[in-house]
Parts: sequence; C-alpha cells; structure tokens
Amino acid sequence: MNLRQIGAAASLVLLAASPAWADSFLVHIHTGPDNPTEAALGFTVASAALKAGHTVTVFLAGDGASLITDAAINGVEGKGTGKLKDSFDALVKGGAHFYVSGMSAKARDITDADLTGKSAEFAIPAKLVELAAAADVVLSY
Repeated sequence: MNLRQIGAAASLVLLAASPAWADSFLVHIHTGPDNPTEAALGFTVASAALKAGHTVTVFLAGDGASLITDAAINGVEGKGTGKLKDSFDALVKGGAHFYVSGMSAKARDITDADLTGKSAEFAIPAKLVELAAAADVVLSY
C-alpha cells in the first residue's frame, strides 16, 4: 500500500465516521426510466444531500442519460422514491449541475434541445473520472 492509498483509506474512515465532513457529492445515475424506482432514488438521494447543505453534481450515463428528457422528468415515479420531477426541480433550484454522457445521449437520440433550460451539459468519460476524483462522496444508482 503506497502513501496515496493510505491517505485515501484514512479519508474514507473519517468520512464514514462523520459524513458531515463531506462537502461535495457526485451522484452517478446509470439506471434509466425502465427501472423508475432506482432511477428516482438517485435523484431523491441527490436532493437530500443538497438539502443537507452539500454541493451536488449529477452525472447521467447509460440508460440514465434518458432521465434528462422532459418525458422522463415528467413521467418517472418510483415506488417509495417519489416523482423524478420533484427531486429534479429541487436539485435545479438548489444549484446542482447535471452532466450527461455524450456517447450515451447520442445512442438514445438525446440532443441539445433536451438540455435547453436545464443546468446540464454533455460530457465525456474523462469528466466523470475528474468529478469522481474531486468529490468527497460518490454514489451510484
């Protein structure tokens, strides 16, 4: 184990002991509208982190890229995890930023028009890696 790994392990122990020390959350959502409960859960948890005072970034990839469309925002509702629209609106109001995998979007015919009026932009996998490395906490749904 090198010094960097030891430092990372120590940081994880501290975060586990006191999540309040965590400032930034990256929520990576790769589950799409076909699994509305898990898809909405990612947004619900991201919204809860934002409400608790953390900085939140959401990265949508794979089938999760579809969640940026108006059809998904207005139509996805999970069992026990609520309406996607409620969490999405809370995230936008709270200043969260969304990244959407450009490759996933292209494969699903998601265009710039789907991002219009949303705090969102297309990104490449290197951006996800950058965000994950910089975040205090990374969650994946």
